[in-house]
Amino acid sequence: MSAPDWLWIPVTLWAALAQTLRNAAQRHLIKELGTLGATLVRFLYGVPFAGLWLVVARFLSGSAIPAPNGAFAAWVCLGAVSQIVATALLLRVMAERNFALGVAYSKTELLLVAAFGYAFLADLVTALTAIAIALGVTAVLLLSPADREHPVRAMLMGWTTRTALLGLSCGACFALSAVGYRGAALALEGTSFLMAAAYSLLAAQLLQTTLLGGWLLLRNYAVIVRVFRAWRASLFAGFMGAAASAGWFTAMAIHAVASVRTLGLVELLFTYVVSRRIFRERLSRREVTAIGVLTLALVIVTLQR
Repeated sequence: MSAPDWLWIPVTLWAALAQTLRNAAQRHLIKELGTLGATLVRFLYGVPFAGLWLVVARFLSGSAIPAPNGAFAAWVCLGAVSQIVATALLLRVMAERNFALGVAYSKTELLLVAAFGYAFLADLVTALTAIAIALGVTAVLLLSPADREHPVRAMLMGWTTRTALLGLSCGACFALSAVGYRGAALALEGTSFLMAAAYSLLAAQLLQTTLLGGWLLLRNYAVIVRVFRAWRASLFAGFMGAAASAGWFTAMAIHAVASVRTLGLVELLFTYVVSRRIFRERLSRREVTAIGVLTLALVIVTLQR
């Protein structure tokens, strides 16, 4: 079962939309469970839905459950552990005094994922994709600048600070995570893209639940108790988290990770639509410019082959 060339586009759009809804659900749980507890919800309550998606994928693809191999296990471990470390680094960045600079540097994930995808998976980046990535990074800097007056100068002048290095490490780990998940799907040779993505997703979520859940069990048992008590509110977050991850894994099983992550920036547009339509928030001239640049990046990466 091979995928049409265009299928990664709607799948990525779905993943970005589901991730927007998941983030909203997780933010609602942070007050009750704390940041790490809300993060665990994403994995723990997503496992049953990931398992269900594997069953559906087997039915749709007609493929048998693949047999894991050493390469698959290594790629899944890289993706799962890198994602947990990236999340921890992002939390640390936000605790820093100049967290905006760190967050801005974490957005170098787009540049790093292209480099890592080429280095580890030989995913070529076309000239148009490179332009789209550059426009995407520019748009992100305009939307969440370290310095509202001089965002680019702040990035160039502050790259040696502790906060910036934490942000760069965060971006690198997120990039490694994306490459790891694509590598896992590609390691299941002879398996349909749908089954490879679903199998990789379930394996990753089980590993992340075990690692993060085990760490919290040893360090802060009370959080685990609160996570289980909040099961009703957590089910939606878990479902949307699994739905978003299913989209990302499937898109990256089909297409180069750099293009997928660049198109995934459409999540920012979804967020701004929500803030504009629901909260009636006004956009500044800088934000309008950023949205225009981001839209251009999305159009370029979508039309190129």
